[in-house]
Amino acid sequence: MAEREEGPAPAPEGARRLVEVLEAAIGSIGTTLDEAATRRELTAFLARHPGGTAAVVPAPSADRHTAPDTAPPARRDSGDPDAAGRGHGDPDAARPGPGAPAAAGEGVVHTLTAPLAVDRERPLGTVTLTRSGPPYTEDDRVVLEQAARLAARHIRHARRLAATESVALHLQRALVAEPGRPHPNLEIAGRYLPAGPRTLVGGDWFETVRLHFGRSLLVVGDVMGHGLEAAVDMNAYRSALREVAATDLPPHRVLRHLDAVVAEDGARRPATCLLVRVDPGRGTATFASAGHLPPAVFGPDGSADLVDLPVGPPLGTGVGGYEPATRPLGAGDTLLLFTDGLVERRGEDIDVSLARLAGLRLPPGQGSEGVVEEVLRRLDARHAEDDVAVLAARVRVRPASRTGGGDGALPEPHPPW
Repeated sequence: MAEREEGPAPAPEGARRLVEVLEAAIGSIGTTLDEAATRRELTAFLARHPGGTAAVVPAPSADRHTAPDTAPPARRDSGDPDAAGRGHGDPDAARPGPGAPAAAGEGVVHTLTAPLAVDRERPLGTVTLTRSGPPYTEDDRVVLEQAARLAARHIRHARRLAATESVALHLQRALVAEPGRPHPNLEIAGRYLPAGPRTLVGGDWFETVRLHFGRSLLVVGDVMGHGLEAAVDMNAYRSALREVAATDLPPHRVLRHLDAVVAEDGARRPATCLLVRVDPGRGTATFASAGHLPPAVFGPDGSADLVDLPVGPPLGTGVGGYEPATRPLGAGDTLLLFTDGLVERRGEDIDVSLARLAGLRLPPGQGSEGVVEEVLRRLDARHAEDDVAVLAARVRVRPASRTGGGDGALPEPHPPW
């Protein structure tokens, strides 16, 4: 009769328990790409496995060259003055010294330390466990080392992501922080707010273009998506718009031309865009929209009014179909252009979102800066779910100029387009 093959011997209970603990570490450490959250998860896990008070001490800044190039092994220390002479890793180091209580480890503070590092990379710091009670075991050391190693890997990933976000954010801020200069007859204020600290910046932007005869073109746009790619496409739209706007075409024709240019490229993401040509001499504003939300006008009394205008398709479709709309812009009126992140809320109809903006009543006499700050505060824009770009403009009241010249409140006569 053939002998039956024996299967693998069952794992000892201690080994099985160690594997379960290490699996728990994988599931509970590094659940986000946030360094502070990862450190909290590490200390919480170590407080349960193997137990005690965990402290994560960051290494000094790398540019000081004080952190070692290689990670030292984990060490145990009982807190017994005699333990120092017995050396790190010596099992006797965890034994209570003379005169200690008879119960194992009772009344003695035990510590266990490991580097916060992956293999032989430069340590990010150290992790120290402390408890009063039973001394730490070899399994405890293994758990600490592996948990610290896992946390270090996630922390390095979080730092790389933070560095990428920082580059993208600085790029975005550099692009939107320096729009073109409008005529001095317009008081301008703008803001860009990214959607939270963990979100890559998107393609929201604003721009001003100086035109002939004292007029200025105001622009706000939103390229679909987030990150460096959206920011790069945003800059391409912005550059193309500056070229087209320099021809002094009316806003709806600027959009038609820009749409055709982008559609021929084929590599750019679609974008919404709103153009407003402000003519202080005539007291008018002419609008054209490519899939963008309507702007608001805040009157001298602080009340808001949404501008009713035709909306064409987003840029990049090649469809065209943009039409103009003109309305008066009186003394004391402040025009507010914005991207959808200012008003939109998840699960809410856009008409409700716009009604919230239209229902605002600001303190009378606010300038452009005041309007921007009040609107951002009242709509809690700094906690918005999407990027926010806002541009406000108000006609400056100046003494009448006999010669005009394009910079005063009374510009030179100009064509009727």
